[in-house]
Amino acid sequence: MAKKKRATSKKTKKPRKKIAFTLSRQQKIVLGSALSIIGLMFIISFISFLFSWQVDQSELAVIGNRDVEKENWLSTFGSAVSNFFVYKGFGISTLIFAFLITLTGIYYFFDYAKKQLVRFWFWGMLVMVWLAVFFGFFPAKSTILSGVIGYEVNDFLQDYLGFIGAVLVMAFLAIVYLVIRLKVTPEKVTSAFKKTKNSVVEDFTSEESTVSQTDYEKEVIETTITTEENSIPLEIQKEENLEPGLKEKVPTNEEAEVAMEVEAPVEEETVEDNLSKKLVEDFGQFDPKLELSNYKFPTIELLKDYTQGQGITINQEELEENKNRIVETLNNYKIGIANIKATVGPTVTLYEIIPEAGIRISKIKNLEDDIALSLSALGIRIIAPIPGRGTIGIEVPNKKPKIVSMRSVIGSPKFRDAEMELPIAFGKTISNETFVVDLARMPHLLMAGATGQGKSVGLNAILTSLLYKKHPAEVKFVLVDPKKVELTLFNKIERHYLAKLPDTDEAIITDTNKVINTLNSLCIEMDARYDLLKDAMVRNIKEYNTKFKNRKLNPNDGHRFLPYIVLVIDEFADLIMTAGKEVETPIARLAQLARAIGIHLIVATQRPSVNVITGIIKANFPARIAFRVTSKIDSRTILDNSGADQLIGRGDMLYTQGNDLTRLQCAFVDTPEVADITDYIGAQKAYPDAHLLPEYVSEEGGTTLDNNIEERDKLFVEAAEVLVIAQQGSASLLQRKLKLGYNRAGRIIDQLEAAGVVGPFEGSKARQVLVPTIEALHQLLNNE
Repeated sequence: MAKKKRATSKKTKKPRKKIAFTLSRQQKIVLGSALSIIGLMFIISFISFLFSWQVDQSELAVIGNRDVEKENWLSTFGSAVSNFFVYKGFGISTLIFAFLITLTGIYYFFDYAKKQLVRFWFWGMLVMVWLAVFFGFFPAKSTILSGVIGYEVNDFLQDYLGFIGAVLVMAFLAIVYLVIRLKVTPEKVTSAFKKTKNSVVEDFTSEESTVSQTDYEKEVIETTITTEENSIPLEIQKEENLEPGLKEKVPTNEEAEVAMEVEAPVEEETVEDNLSKKLVEDFGQFDPKLELSNYKFPTIELLKDYTQGQGITINQEELEENKNRIVETLNNYKIGIANIKATVGPTVTLYEIIPEAGIRISKIKNLEDDIALSLSALGIRIIAPIPGRGTIGIEVPNKKPKIVSMRSVIGSPKFRDAEMELPIAFGKTISNETFVVDLARMPHLLMAGATGQGKSVGLNAILTSLLYKKHPAEVKFVLVDPKKVELTLFNKIERHYLAKLPDTDEAIITDTNKVINTLNSLCIEMDARYDLLKDAMVRNIKEYNTKFKNRKLNPNDGHRFLPYIVLVIDEFADLIMTAGKEVETPIARLAQLARAIGIHLIVATQRPSVNVITGIIKANFPARIAFRVTSKIDSRTILDNSGADQLIGRGDMLYTQGNDLTRLQCAFVDTPEVADITDYIGAQKAYPDAHLLPEYVSEEGGTTLDNNIEERDKLFVEAAEVLVIAQQGSASLLQRKLKLGYNRAGRIIDQLEAAGVVGPFEGSKARQVLVPTIEALHQLLNNE
């Protein structure tokens, strides 16, 4: 029986369907409609944001609450979208982005070709970014015009290229756009200018000839041209081809031309510029020093010369001995030296060595303690390598250190001729050069070190530098001295240089509560100064004061000359222990924002631990000084680097401004010298009172508000409900629950006290809540 053949049929695989990314006509219509509507909503939101951003931004923390009314035309959506794209994004130029979305929707709705749309997006986004960066040149309106991104990019360009460099880069990008996108070339501009000029001339000439001819025709129409046979009116003469003899009798345009006098229009001059120029011409620039025009700066004779005019004496024997010991120690570890050089400083000598080829730098760095042992010296510090020199440095203390006097640095040409806003002479470097820096460019300074290592002397050196360089009208000091004895000598110059709160007896602040009030008062002053800069359309205090001196700002509008304000805190750790966040928060806010309006902070502490020098503080204090500390951990806390534990004390310090470490010997100014300087200044004519800071009423001061319902905060009812539910009346609770700032929470607490919801201030305890339940609260508020 034959086997049946098994029929094998090959299954044919069906080809996979390709995923189609093309849209159907219906899908394009729906997508186009959606994009168009979204784009229009963005446009409406952004335009409304220009008028309502200040009101809506204050309510962003409670954006999820539907009961809070928004001023934006599209309510909560419009406020949130506008804040993200306009304020935090690219400013007013974000409208281009909204128009591009709308245009994309139109292209999809009508199914136009998308090639042109890609070009619109490419160039539109570039123009948006360019405009945002361009508007960053106008910091007074930068929050709306440029947005955060535009302002930061502009600030980055100016930091690295300066104002002129940033302008040139922006001009180059504008030229690129005009040439590539708009096809504008110099030849086209020149030809267009010539065409415009020629057309104006031709229009003027034709107008002139037309006037002449018309006047002639009016004159001749009333008469006739007399011939031998008859009289022919002018109109008939024009219509018929007259003989040449008749035509010659008609006057030409040149014969009938009437002389015309052309009066050029007078350009109106700007009244404001003229007024400011006239005021400067008549009265000169405004002089803030005029009230104390006879003020005399302290003389250099008030400072002692501890060196008695002698410079650094080089002990050749000591140098040779140290060199031999360094070479011998390195040879013991088979490290050869190709060259060695010594630079003698007042307290430390720097030995620069060039090791032989093939020697690892880390190997030398690890021998720090061995070299110190062989030299029998304290404070050996190895710099491997020295930046920019290609050598390895070994700093060895001198056996007989020299005192760097304040007189020597104040009298140096480097300080005397310094063209800085707030010059500070710290001392001298290892190469015996006077080290001068500008506090305005730091812009804040953090000082730390163990007890007795020179912090207070360093603060006195800073204050002395400014007293020798700045007039009382140009700088004011806010001095905080928890130890109560370090800065008392500066009381004598209270009416010259110090600033204080109104109704305060002592200008030098020693009480913690007054420190909190003063810091919050400085925040109020900072906000007020930013408003002045905004109205003056300038970026910083230097530009503002220059404009004010040139009489371009009207004092009747609230403008005034702004002195620099330097806040000095002698012992920051004590404030953190007693007040904590109440001190740290305003200090962090000042450190982040106050540099542009001339408020600068100098904070010193003898306890450089991480709970005192927190991350927030370090992030906003790029300039730091470390005197000697006891451990490497403390050194890293201050400088983010080791080395402060290797210093020798007595004013030996390391300075950094975010880059390399510089070893300095701080200038020594003794207490009697400070007393002589303050006596010299205090004996002169002074202002009627110290410079008064804005008044700040803290929560401890009780309520200062009447129970005015119309003036209540928008979150008044919600805040009352929070306190009644928690049965705890404190501003800190409102800050946490409602995400409010300190000042606003304090004002709401005052309003709640006036309304009878909470009781009066009771020291460190929370206020008593006088309403037991939510129902009782609503009944109380409804009865008002």
